[in-house]
Amino acid sequence: MKVLIINGSPNAKGSTYTALHEMEKIFLSENIEAEIVQVGHLPVRGCIACRKCSETGKCVFDDIVNEIADKFEKCDGFVVGSPVYYASANATLVACLDRLFYSTKFDKTMKVGASVVSARRGGLSSTFDELNKYFTICGMPVASGQYWNSIHGSDADDAAQDAEGLQSMRTLAKNMAFLMKSIALGKEKYGLPEKEAHLWTNFIR
Repeated sequence: MKVLIINGSPNAKGSTYTALHEMEKIFLSENIEAEIVQVGHLPVRGCIACRKCSETGKCVFDDIVNEIADKFEKCDGFVVGSPVYYASANATLVACLDRLFYSTKFDKTMKVGASVVSARRGGLSSTFDELNKYFTICGMPVASGQYWNSIHGSDADDAAQDAEGLQSMRTLAKNMAFLMKSIALGKEKYGLPEKEAHLWTNFIR
């Protein structure tokens, strides 16, 4: 089994990484392959709604988004981590996720998703809610832990002292591993849920 972990921080080894690395250790102990990909330091532009991806199967901007897409398709679990900027996620990460989820047409149903946020003090809940919406729009179960998935610290040293936050990451990773394994067994026995043809209803007719 594989988990793809996206680090949306521009700091490769900052507080967000500290949280994600704590999860990574649990995944490895559960015999689940884990890979952390950092995107927060890259010049990722936002979606321009050109819809070229519907013709080519990939985003027209050939950057980290298209590199991640193949990893995303092959993974069983997907973790997104972000620092809090103005009570929201890093804009670079948001641009990356917008294009990644929009341009990839493979079925994401039952891939397990989880979001993790870090902050010096506030804005965690709003950022946590923002990131979870990527999962719920495409049939991805959202893994939960023992609290909202957050860690406090202005840097990695601070975050390493947040004992409760680190425990939350370990609990989240254990729950996510259990859910991924359970879904794999369920898919073997029952298959994926049957899908209806999508109905599109515009509010203005």
